[in-house]
Amino acid sequence: MTRIDPSYYLRNVDRGTPSSELGKDEFLKILMTQIQNQDPLNPMDDREFISQMTTFSSLEQMMNMNQSISMLVNNQMMSPVIQYSHLIGKEVSYYAIDEETGQVKEPKEIKVNEIVAVSESNGYAVLELDNGSKIYTDEILRINQPSKE
Repeated sequence: MTRIDPSYYLRNVDRGTPSSELGKDEFLKILMTQIQNQDPLNPMDDREFISQMTTFSSLEQMMNMNQSISMLVNNQMMSPVIQYSHLIGKEVSYYAIDEETGQVKEPKEIKVNEIVAVSESNGYAVLELDNGSKIYTDEILRINQPSKE
């Protein structure tokens, strides 16, 4: 009798990627296999079957809830441009920044300008002012309606 080396045919078998998560499809396959292969003279206990079906139902509900929560979180994450767009036309007070050092000028000088646009840079809102300068929202000291001159 000739023996076939298993390395010839097992090497090419796609084994998939192992996962530690058991999804609802895998759970249902296991349950169906268990039902199909049970002993006809000693079938599965009704309580055990109901328990497994309840587990399956709970798993499916948790997965649906997880998907709904993920959608809610995605909808709540608002673009900084949209989040700060209500500031357009408002007057803001902020400390003057030294162009060379990037630090607040000493003695501290407060500037007041009107916001004309809002843009985004690296996930942060950038306020574009009527004097052509740009500041981040965390630089704002005060927000108010533009003064009528």
